[in-house]
Amino acid sequence: MPVYSLPQDLIFPPVSHAEPDGLLAVGGDLSPARLMTAYSQGIFPWYSRRSPILWWSPDPRMVLFPAELKVSKSMKQVLRRQQFEVTFDRDFAAVIHACAKAPRPGQDGTWLGKDMQKAYLELHRLEFAHSVEVWEEGKLVGGLYGVALGGVFCGESMFSAVPNASKTGFITLVGRLIEKGFCLIDCQVHTAHLESLGAKEVARNTFLQQLFAGQRLPGWPGPWNLP
Repeated sequence: MPVYSLPQDLIFPPVSHAEPDGLLAVGGDLSPARLMTAYSQGIFPWYSRRSPILWWSPDPRMVLFPAELKVSKSMKQVLRRQQFEVTFDRDFAAVIHACAKAPRPGQDGTWLGKDMQKAYLELHRLEFAHSVEVWEEGKLVGGLYGVALGGVFCGESMFSAVPNASKTGFITLVGRLIEKGFCLIDCQVHTAHLESLGAKEVARNTFLQQLFAGQRLPGWPGPWNLP
């Protein structure tokens, strides 16, 4: 399959045309309209600062069905100790900046360049992107952010400065999403960390069916730092 060069119009090729590694298209921009169009079709941007914008739709897709969350005995003990405070949408900018600085095994530098950070900060201002902050003694020690579409949460990145911080944030988030009626968390690609929490790989077509159905759910509109 060829890798498509995106036109100015907000059009993406069918995800079935993606390369075996999931690469679908190149170019375009990171405007809110294009980003939300991409997410609604199961496509996300991921590229280094030295490359053009790359758009991906891998097969299989890593997802978590919220009811299948796994919490280990040791994590249950961490949660019971209430070592951390978890908030939502309190400091999106600090979370995405920390994610950008976090070292990633096998990666030279970060894919979260200034243009990507700016784009997601704008999505946050428009109440599409949301953050989870994990605090210890008033210091931000972990967190994650992603994009919500109806009853689907598309996770983008997380960081942890101390052991168990990001897991605490993720587990707390899943609990809240269950309360709000979310049906799917898109984890994009496999990691052992997410697998340990219950995420699994499914065929892209299965993911898309869940994505399209989930977008019709009410979800959690508005800022997430409100009751």
